[in-house]
Amino acid sequence: MDKLEEIFDLQDALNKRIGVNTDNMSDEEKAKWVLNYTRAMQQEMAELIDSVPWKWWAKYQDFDEQNAKVEVVDLFHFLISIAQVLGMTPQDVYDAYTKKNKVNHNRQDSGYTEKDEDDSRHI
Repeated sequence: MDKLEEIFDLQDALNKRIGVNTDNMSDEEKAKWVLNYTRAMQQEMAELIDSVPWKWWAKYQDFDEQNAKVEVVDLFHFLISIAQVLGMTPQDVYDAYTKKNKVNHNRQDSGYTEKDEDDSRHI
């Protein structure tokens, strides 16, 4: 089993322990949980931001790199949960990531002077 598959299995077990079974959700349940997890990610992003001294007017702040790492992992928990709600497997995530990465490189190669929403519809 590869590491991404293991992470997906661990997250599925944790979600089920918490009471969220992402298997066979209705569209209404999927929408609810995508929103729940996205909101949770917003909070984790705020906590990540607070790990970095972003208040240019405040001199008391320090960069808390260890906490920043923890917040990144928290984001992964929720991001993987969203992928699971949407029925994505580790292979699906890998395939979509590599395709989108290629699109992003193509955009950079072309100068990315125009937005072409159709360039990633195949993903």
